[in-house]
Amino acid sequence: MMISQFFVLSQRGDNIVFRDYRAEVPKGSTETFFRKVKFWKEDGNAEAPPIFNVDGVNYFHVKVVGLYFVATARVNVSPSLVLELLQRIARVIKDYLGVLNEDSFRKNFVLVYELLDEVIDFGYVQTTSTEVLKSYIFNEPIVVSPARLQPIDPAAIFTQGAKRMPGTAVTKSVVANDPGGRRREEIFVDIIEKISVTFSSSGYILTSEIDGTIQMKSYLSGNPEIRLALNEDLNIGRGGRSVYDYRSSSGSGVILDDCNFHESVRLDSFDSDRTLSLVPPDGEFPVMNYRMTQEFKPPFHVNTLIEEAGRLKAEVIIKIRAEFPSDIIANTITVQMPLPNYTSRASFELELGAAGQRTDFKESSKMLEWNLKKIVGGAEHTLRAKLTFSQEFHGNITKEAGPVSMTFTIPMYNVSKLQVKYLQIAKKSSSYNPYRWVRYVTQANSYVARI
Repeated sequence: MMISQFFVLSQRGDNIVFRDYRAEVPKGSTETFFRKVKFWKEDGNAEAPPIFNVDGVNYFHVKVVGLYFVATARVNVSPSLVLELLQRIARVIKDYLGVLNEDSFRKNFVLVYELLDEVIDFGYVQTTSTEVLKSYIFNEPIVVSPARLQPIDPAAIFTQGAKRMPGTAVTKSVVANDPGGRRREEIFVDIIEKISVTFSSSGYILTSEIDGTIQMKSYLSGNPEIRLALNEDLNIGRGGRSVYDYRSSSGSGVILDDCNFHESVRLDSFDSDRTLSLVPPDGEFPVMNYRMTQEFKPPFHVNTLIEEAGRLKAEVIIKIRAEFPSDIIANTITVQMPLPNYTSRASFELELGAAGQRTDFKESSKMLEWNLKKIVGGAEHTLRAKLTFSQEFHGNITKEAGPVSMTFTIPMYNVSKLQVKYLQIAKKSSSYNPYRWVRYVTQANSYVARI
């Protein structure tokens, strides 16, 4: 695989990092890319695709915590390979800087360029392993003050609950010591699940799927061996049954359709007691990726009603009910619903005493948007919207509106019931007792309710 350029842009289009490896792409490629992405969003009312071509140059990009990581190529290269490379470069830089944002890039530009020159040589990828790079990287990171950071990724939401994560959990570099000169012995294991659910207009589940990953980040000196135990009733595969055949799934434990493991994981005892053994490399890495289509209880139930309310008027009622326990809190919930093209105005009515909620009607895209700061498990919230149309509608109005989509994040909760039963670390001495943090999060990938 060969790429021509690599650069990182801010959301404003400022060039933060730029490397031209082969001098075969015209100057101004950063401006070309940003203009294309910006106006694509305005004209098409949608995000730009991860790959597009302008004047014979292929542009590949991923957006990580508000920054654009971009690669260009003249030749025909594997798109999925380039996108994976960009994600890995972002991960490597985060491992070294401790956090990804514009400020940390600018304070550590010498270290970032040193990393890029080792990862890619004359357009050819050499390595993306944090552990391998430690032998060639000699600059120390300048740690950005945690007080200046905004929550930037799923790890930032794990400050909820009785047992709080240490404040440095998201911002630590794998190569820098703590201020006292000592390195805090700790390890983080994150079970992150992204769920996709489609509801019918009557509220029944049409499709459901979980894409999950077990992420690990180790700050243990000496790289001791780790044993990680999962549910004993965990089953892999459906024995030839359809992914939508749930007749014998009840009572059979957690059933994963398929999974894959990091190269460092040893599966000697996985079949017998569902235990993974590994010596964790430096940096953040996925221990296991898995996919599940077993029937599960969705975290939210969405009911939507739209009906005529006189000439040139209609009323929309959206009701959300949280189906998880009351000690769990969902964060940053966004509900969106496309409205008919001839909608000219929308007024909103929230329930009495509603706090932390915002509503908006985006006239350019004819989109209703409802933002909720948090939802406590078991709670129910309702939005009423009165629509005004610029012309009379004909036929069924429900065919011209919707579907309703949701995005959300739920810390310390996972719908698959996959659990880390214990995390065992090989002891160096009787007094060796590092901190172990196991954290869960559920996020919406595609959560859609038809009207």
